Amino acid sequence: MSGVQTIDVATGEVGLRLDRWFKRHFPGVTHVRLQKWLRTGQVRVDGRRAKAGARLEAGQRIRVPPLGEDGNSRPASRRPSPPPDAAEAEVVRALVLHRDNQVIAIDKPPGLAVQGGTGTRRHLDGMLDALRFDASERPRLVHRLDKDTSGVLLLARSATAAAALTRAFRDKTARKVYWALVVGVPKPARGTVDLALAKAPGKGGEKVVPGIPSGKRALTRYVVAEHLGRKAAWLVLEPLTGRTHQLRAHCLALGTPIVGDGKYGGAAAFLPGIGLERRLHLHARAIRIPHPDGGVLEVAAPLPRHMRQSWRLLGFDDTAIDLFAEA
Repeated sequence: MSGVQTIDVATGEVGLRLDRWFKRHFPGVTHVRLQKWLRTGQVRVDGRRAKAGARLEAGQRIRVPPLGEDGNSRPASRRPSPPPDAAEAEVVRALVLHRDNQVIAIDKPPGLAVQGGTGTRRHLDGMLDALRFDASERPRLVHRLDKDTSGVLLLARSATAAAALTRAFRDKTARKVYWALVVGVPKPARGTVDLALAKAPGKGGEKVVPGIPSGKRALTRYVVAEHLGRKAAWLVLEPLTGRTHQLRAHCLALGTPIVGDGKYGGAAAFLPGIGLERRLHLHARAIRIPHPDGGVLEVAAPLPRHMRQSWRLLGFDDTAIDLFAEA
């Protein structure tokens, strides 16, 4: 029988459910057995009891009890990502918006996945060694952005900083502001979308949908910053919860899909005849968060090239707005 193991949550496992973490590391452990361990307190996260659906955070340590003959004696092996080459390292370092002893903020470009997955070989998590700079530890992801969403992404430079930043996101003391270009203009021009969302399989991969009993509450504040007649609008969005694809699903629920979001809006998500690129027009514009060393960190990311071009074509002034004005 193997002994007790204590395993650190890896950088790429932030946000993963505890039961899925076990399935990934110990595929021989059945669901029934894991539930018994959790019920009797044999599995602990940072020394505390946990539930199967608990989302893992950076810097946490998981206690795994003796596995016996029907489990796996060691974590399932994972193929390490190849280190970034010199050219990749230079590109990633050029994305840095802010760096101090505890936090790095980068401007993630659209099209770059944050973490790996099936068929995804190039991703930010695999290139984080390029952002060590003078630190002994590899930076850690503390939140995520969709592959096609651009903008501010924070990295923690230590386990302590990761815990503090993750706590700020969990306790909702962090504010995130997104800009989106949508087809149509929502009514009213200012409001809050309160619509529960649940993950569901479908064509083109997993999506989130409303109206399912298992859905989790999702809240988004929005305000129309500018609009072009009834054809298109620039929305300032502030997610008050952090559900997968929340902003994309909520914009669709308003009747105004995000430009370029064919996954959710289908053909209605495109505006032909204007010259807009067919890329997702969703950008994590700014973040305000308590700094692990005290005070407040504010970081903003400029619009990506395709959105700057769209703003010019539509005559929108991206300097005429208070980034953290209440939506």
